[in-house]
Amino acid sequence: MVKGMNQVSKQRSAQLKERLVLPVITAPMFLVSSPEMIIAGCKAGIISSFPLLNARTTDILEQWMEHITQELAQGACEDTARQVVPWAVNLIVHRTNQRYEADLELIKKYKPPIVITSLGNPQSVVNIVHEYGGLVFSDVINLTHARKAAKIGIDGLILVCNGAGGHAGTLNPVAFLGAVKEFWDGITIVAGCISRGQDILAMEVLGADMVYMGTRFIATSESFASEAYQNMLQESTLEDLIYTDAFSGVNANYLVPSIRNAGLDPNHLQRKESMDFSFSQVDETEAKAWKHIWSAGQGVGAIKKTMSIADVVAELREEYEQAYAALVAGYSK
Repeated sequence: MVKGMNQVSKQRSAQLKERLVLPVITAPMFLVSSPEMIIAGCKAGIISSFPLLNARTTDILEQWMEHITQELAQGACEDTARQVVPWAVNLIVHRTNQRYEADLELIKKYKPPIVITSLGNPQSVVNIVHEYGGLVFSDVINLTHARKAAKIGIDGLILVCNGAGGHAGTLNPVAFLGAVKEFWDGITIVAGCISRGQDILAMEVLGADMVYMGTRFIATSESFASEAYQNMLQESTLEDLIYTDAFSGVNANYLVPSIRNAGLDPNHLQRKESMDFSFSQVDETEAKAWKHIWSAGQGVGAIKKTMSIADVVAELREEYEQAYAALVAGYSK
């Protein structure tokens, strides 16, 4: 049986949650997450992340990481009563990521408190991040990947379940979380269809330490998402999604109207035979596909308007507290 860091891990999880207004991590979203989203999210009291590949070059990435660290440090100085909320970056460790080594060097330099790894073996990342005292969380979509990541010594497992935006898994979160808890007692984060405050509370009741939320934060004023993308989210329901591997070689949830707008028939998409995550190197055709074919999770129905990150967090917190109060009231009867 593989276990997490036992009491050390539980202590870290508790310390991390104490610094948050909600146990939420904004998921890193390709072409959506911006440096301003990270800054606004952390200032609002939730962990915020972005994919390193959203910066089209390593020079731009370094500018972003410097900007984020400076802004958050300044915010901490201006409000000494509030604990600094950690920020996170997402590193794709798949062999096709041609920026892997260069981006890893910037991680060493700027020391983001949390590094989220996707699509590959995170061992070298774990060694580097642990050396400067950071945490490593790994995306997993099945038990095989979860067990492998646990053995490597990562600090947190992100269970990417069915209905998540982007590269989603197929497992039900209730079943997946329960199965992982049989061999893992480290930090556990659940992703998939979590869009409201009551959803956050429900995952905590089931045993999750935190949740991963992406779709709910796309239609925000700090996001890179275009106005057309944000409007489509507000007009869509979970029935407007398709789960396909046609665009990256890995199954993900996409908005059907965006596929039609790109001139493609969602009923006749061709499977992409290979995975390719060298996004900074993509040709013009590929770049347009990622820019105009948009992703969302099954919680898309919760998006009714474009808001600021701070307002979304405030709304989620109100929903969470109302759900908690109702739960306590129900048990006290």
